[in-house]
Amino acid sequence: MTFHYLHLQDWSIFEQLKLEEALLRTDDRNIFIISEGSKRPSIVMGISGKIEQHVDPEISKTHAIPVIRRFSGGGTVIVDEHTLFVTFIANRSLLEPAHATPESIMRWAETIFFPAFGHPEFHLRDNDFVIEKRKCGGNAQYLQKHRWLLHTSFLWNYLPDRLNLLKYPPKTPTYRQNRNHEDFVCRLCDYIPSQPVLIEQLRHEMSKKFLLQPLNLALAQENLSGSLHRQATRLELL
Repeated sequence: MTFHYLHLQDWSIFEQLKLEEALLRTDDRNIFIISEGSKRPSIVMGISGKIEQHVDPEISKTHAIPVIRRFSGGGTVIVDEHTLFVTFIANRSLLEPAHATPESIMRWAETIFFPAFGHPEFHLRDNDFVIEKRKCGGNAQYLQKHRWLLHTSFLWNYLPDRLNLLKYPPKTPTYRQNRNHEDFVCRLCDYIPSQPVLIEQLRHEMSKKFLLQPLNLALAQENLSGSLHRQATRLELL
């Protein structure tokens, strides 16, 4: 089975999410995307999140950080040049159709991530990817009749001042145990030699299971420019 691979660098997360939404809705290929950082710090919310529960609008405006509503579910995150994004867009035939559930998709991704990260305490916990007891990656999913998407934001590094722009979320996993943001998350740079090393290990694990072919970004953008599809990714006005 083939996955078409796309490596992005210095894209804004807003443009990346619009591209992912278009590829999910209009393409029929299995697609694997690694994106290094967002060139503009941004707060990204799930499709059903309530701004007032997650973000202080005045603080966001003071720091000139936009709030983006993505097309998929999941929680609220702040992303910047230190975030590593990994996205899988696949047809349901990749998994047994009857088993293409949110849980099975997460477990499938774990089979790629665990050997790539190479840390014995890396695992999936309550829909988060964690090392030991601290979160290193948050997830957003979108399931259609014939296709699904999993978008993961990994914390390669972070700036505490930016992290603390987010309010304490109204719903948290049990394992968080009321910890503040900094005590709850970890930096991947503390566990992995370099980001290029991790990217190569992710590519290697995918190539062991699938045929990887490069995705022609210019051609994909040209094809998508004339397509009519639902576009739920948007900037929020505060």
